[in-house]
Formats: sequence, C-alpha cells, structure tokens
Amino acid sequence: MDVKEPQQMNAIFAEAFNAGDLDRIMALYEPGAVLAPAPGQRAAGAPAIREAVGALLALRGRMASKNNYCMQAGDIALLQGEWRLSFVGPDGEEVTETARSAEVVRRQPDGTWRYLIDHPAGDDAPR
Repeated sequence: MDVKEPQQMNAIFAEAFNAGDLDRIMALYEPGAVLAPAPGQRAAGAPAIREAVGALLALRGRMASKNNYCMQAGDIALLQGEWRLSFVGPDGEEVTETARSAEVVRRQPDGTWRYLIDHPAGDDAPR
C-alpha cells in the first residue's frame, strides 16, 4: 500500500510488519534513509535497514502503531508515533515493548511518502 498522507506511515508500517512482508516495509524507506534499530545504533542505507528490519521480523511478533502528530513543511514531515510490539522471548515468556517514535518522512515525486529518518525509540536513552 502506498502512503498517500504522511500520518499514515505508522499504521502502514505495522500492517506490513504483521504480514511479515520485508519487501513491503523496505518500500517505505528512501534508498539513503537512516534507521535507529536500537538506541545509539544506526543503520544507513537500504542493505543495513533490510538487515535490521529482518532481525525485527524474526521476532514474529504483533505490532500496533498509531500517529500522534504530523508537522509538515512542504515535502518534509516530522512524525511522532506510538507503538506496541508483543512477541515471545527466548525463555518462552511474552514480551511487550512500547515507545514513542520520531520520524522524518519525505514526499516522493510520485506523491507517496517514505522514511528519510526513522527512530522507533524516539531518543537514544538506553532502556
């Protein structure tokens, strides 16, 4: 699904995650985008982002995500989302993680939106 409005990003990411569709998730990122897979870490460019997102998908969890706000200036928008990810940990216990994300998205020439900067934890403070 193409993202026609920037505030759709969070929900569409969660939908693709829940489908386990790595290619669909990767289509949400610009080729030169930067993802913070964990506080203090950076994955720059499509190959590094694919690896980081693949590791996330390997959790086989369920995600819910919504947009809290969208501040747009022309073809750039700053988003804040709120997400919850539940999965079974290595010990067999259910784990639930939540955070508020910070993202910068850019409108593409075809009118769709893609991530330029994606920081799911919203900050670099260790958890």
